[in-house]
Amino acid sequence: MKRNRTHLKMVLLLVAALMLVITAGCGGGSKKTEGAGGAATAQPTKAPSPSPSPTDAPVIEGDGPVVTIEMDNGEKIRIELFPETAPNTVNNFISLVKKGFYDGLIFHRVIPDFMIQGGDPDGIGTGGPGYGIKGEFSSNGFENKLKHTRGVISMARSQMMDSAGSQFFIMTADNSGLDGQYAAFGRVLEGLETVDKIVNQKRDASDRPLEPMKMAKVTVDTKGVTYPEPETIAE
Repeated sequence: MKRNRTHLKMVLLLVAALMLVITAGCGGGSKKTEGAGGAATAQPTKAPSPSPSPTDAPVIEGDGPVVTIEMDNGEKIRIELFPETAPNTVNNFISLVKKGFYDGLIFHRVIPDFMIQGGDPDGIGTGGPGYGIKGEFSSNGFENKLKHTRGVISMARSQMMDSAGSQFFIMTADNSGLDGQYAAFGRVLEGLETVDKIVNQKRDASDRPLEPMKMAKVTVDTKGVTYPEPETIAE
């Protein structure tokens, strides 16, 4: 009888241990990745709990070039670029703007409390200018201290470090998880209310606005400074 009780205790202990392993395995569930699967251009991933942003404080304009995005409804977003932070990224953006590359393109991906993304000539998140540029961020060996806070503009890319081309995103909330992983290169001066309107549009399962959020015209004021063509990398 004593031997049977000992055997029973051993069985119960084994069952309990097995249940503990199963529970631990289930508890480590995967995080949901925002964005359309299979896209050639990287989708910055939303943080589980983005930092809340206070009422937007006025942003003082510096000496950097200023890009103006005029939406098809006439509303404008003014963005100052920071050449000292990401020089080749800024050169590339200015070059594309001057060529009219962004005119008529849409913001194809919008996620509330995260960001709006645009700059794809195909409008689906897989297109670009036909080349890449060096990723100017710390995990790629380039010092870039600009944080991904609300209003900051940064370059989208694939999993390859030097694959950014024309797609960019504008933060609508702070997200430190992107710092050092994407090339931030400027900040919105005016028009965050327009960015908020865009990000809160009704969207489909791929985060694409149901109504096109079109950039009618994108221009740049370099304030008399000549910026060179970017150094590019063949695809």
